[in-house]
Amino acid sequence: MTGRILVVLIVITALIAGAGMYYLQVYGFYDEVTVEEVNLVSVVSDQPEPIAFTDFQAIDADSSPIRYRACFQTEMSLAMLTETYVLLDDAEPRNAPGWFDCFDAQAIGDALEAGTALPFLSQKNVQYGVDRIVAITEDGRGYVWHELNDCGEKAYDGTVVGEECPERPAQN
Repeated sequence: MTGRILVVLIVITALIAGAGMYYLQVYGFYDEVTVEEVNLVSVVSDQPEPIAFTDFQAIDADSSPIRYRACFQTEMSLAMLTETYVLLDDAEPRNAPGWFDCFDAQAIGDALEAGTALPFLSQKNVQYGVDRIVAITEDGRGYVWHELNDCGEKAYDGTVVGEECPERPAQN
């Protein structure tokens, strides 16, 4: 009889722990973010410059530098954007939590692959080794996410970073 009670307690504890971990991963660490600017890197100055936008929604979490996701609208045309801002050769959006419905990584990736959306560099090294990427579709919908750059990939997989990467900031 005591064995059955222990098994039931272990199963209940495992279910509670599993539900708690699921909640923390999907909902718990995310916060809504408000920003005053959406930036793209200019081809002339090589510096981030603000663009016009509306309907901004964003989430972020302190637990990881690549959890940032955002959506917005812009009236700027892709033709004007491509002449003014730094385009990226390759960008792959990361999945967002299911409850953040404006950001569908699969649909954004399909639009990038089809050429109906274009990826732009928003900011290098938002945090060490992490760049902010903006994709904008033909109809003016914009999506933002963070992606590891070459230095970040090297730093996080343990290989030698090399001289081309900036000095890594001191950790507290």
